Amino acid sequence: MACGQVLGIELATEDEKPPPRHTQASKWAMNDAAAKQSYEREGHLRVPRKHIERIFGGDGKGGSGEGQEERELKLGTWIGNQRSRVPTPTQERIEQLSPIGMRWT
Repeated sequence: MACGQVLGIELATEDEKPPPRHTQASKWAMNDAAAKQSYEREGHLRVPRKHIERIFGGDGKGGSGEGQEERELKLGTWIGNQRSRVPTPTQERIEQLSPIGMRWT
């Protein structure tokens, strides 16, 4: 007898399962998009530490843009962390952020 039968537990349906967690690469991509959006609007990346940037992200299922959800990203915190906590950013990340005004020191 399986534990689920003994305890009376049923498997969760697809609707009941939690959304998939974001990978580090997807988190980077969302924050990079937020930084570019902010730069295009403001012309710089000098945002306060508490700045929140709203972007629209996909639902993770692919498709044609349907199911876009608004996300609030702590862009100010992320930019500050890139400057101070990342010991040596990769060349790729430097090349992505430097053209939009990222100060590394």
